[in-house]
Amino acid sequence: MFTGIIEDMGIVTNLKRDLNNLHISIKSNLTSELKVDQSVSHNGVCLTIVDIENGVYTVTAIQETLEKSNIGSLKINDKVNLERAMKLGDRLDGHIVQGHVDQTAVCSKVKETNGSWMFTFNYDSKLNNITIEKGSITVNGTSLTVVNSQKESFSVAIIPYTYNHTNFSTFKEGTLVNLEFDVLGKYVAKLIDLNNR
Repeated sequence: MFTGIIEDMGIVTNLKRDLNNLHISIKSNLTSELKVDQSVSHNGVCLTIVDIENGVYTVTAIQETLEKSNIGSLKINDKVNLERAMKLGDRLDGHIVQGHVDQTAVCSKVKETNGSWMFTFNYDSKLNNITIEKGSITVNGTSLTVVNSQKESFSVAIIPYTYNHTNFSTFKEGTLVNLEFDVLGKYVAKLIDLNNR
């Protein structure tokens, strides 16, 4: 369980294919505090640490993760949003994030707006995920508030701190991102769907 508050941006140092799996090595300021078997969110994807060596840790993504997220498109030196699992008793500064990506989206517009940025993302609505105005959304692991909720798109406003401390600063039109929709909204949508059958 995560909150969507990014702690660090890691740098991809190595990528190694092993059958259908991808081993991803990352250098991060958090590495010294991590341990093998720990779960860490990478661009919103919960992955388990399998090795730590010389200030670099490695996680493994399986085929399903590679198909449902942007993890399979990572390249050496890419920046990755990182968050360690939430501690019981800590403040929930973002919202409840599971680290399970629902689908990807494409950045369709980046607009600077007098000291902040507005990012618009398009996604496939056929997967029955929805956003609501002022609701929560996770983009590459970052907890955000939805602006301009549409059937197949939404926008988020990014303040300078978030822009500079997440990989939002690398986004441009065409950038593929991971989405995790609000878990409460997913339960409500499922209940409505069941009641309409």
